[in-house]
Amino acid sequence: MKAIIIGAGRGARLMPMTEDVPKCFADVGGRRILDWAVDAFAANGIDDIVFIGGYRIDVVRAAYPSFRYCHNRDWERNNILASLMHAEAEMDGPFICCYSDILFTPDVIAGAAADPSDISLVVDTDWRTRYVARTQHPTDDAEKVTVLNGVVTRVHREIADNDAHGEYIGVAKFSAEGAAHLRAHYHTRREQHTGKPYREATVFEKAYLIHMFQDMIEAGAQVGHVDTHGGDMEIDTQQDYDLARRHWKAM
Repeated sequence: MKAIIIGAGRGARLMPMTEDVPKCFADVGGRRILDWAVDAFAANGIDDIVFIGGYRIDVVRAAYPSFRYCHNRDWERNNILASLMHAEAEMDGPFICCYSDILFTPDVIAGAAADPSDISLVVDTDWRTRYVARTQHPTDDAEKVTVLNGVVTRVHREIADNDAHGEYIGVAKFSAEGAAHLRAHYHTRREQHTGKPYREATVFEKAYLIHMFQDMIEAGAQVGHVDTHGGDMEIDTQQDYDLARRHWKAM
């Protein structure tokens, strides 16, 4: 099992802190967001880490020489899905991928690693508690999921809050078979949609990872879910950052 961390973006909402470093370098509890992720993986025996960088990748390389790197040079013109697929050559076996701007506990990674599904999403069932204070990041922005009989039936921001089982936290696990399925589906859709609209994205290159997940589900893929009742925080805005600095150390 390896970890693939998607961290190409700048995090403009946290300016001026991200003037010279990527958002994953933001300090929470005396440690970078990225350090919390690395330690959560290490606690589960995962020390093979691939980092997909773009903005100030040189800074990350200098601070984490043990990582392997994939460079998304076009990070300003693409999005999370395209960024993840810069690490396609690393998807030759099982892996867990995560967004670089989220905090999560080792238990979250333990649950993902142990799940038997070929593809599974980590879902926070206590997600609405975190949104009470997130006035700058409304629930309309949450990557919500619905589930039935152990599988994800929909992942979409437009799911009504009361219909959502929880929020996809940005951590997903793939077996070797699941990784192969992801790669194959991505290339099929890229051939069909490059430079064209794709689901809610104006062009395929701007698609989010959840767009691909939903497309795969509709095409018949079985996507499991690993539930966590808290144990994670997203840092998208300055308000999120302030909340994390106040509350994350106690977790």
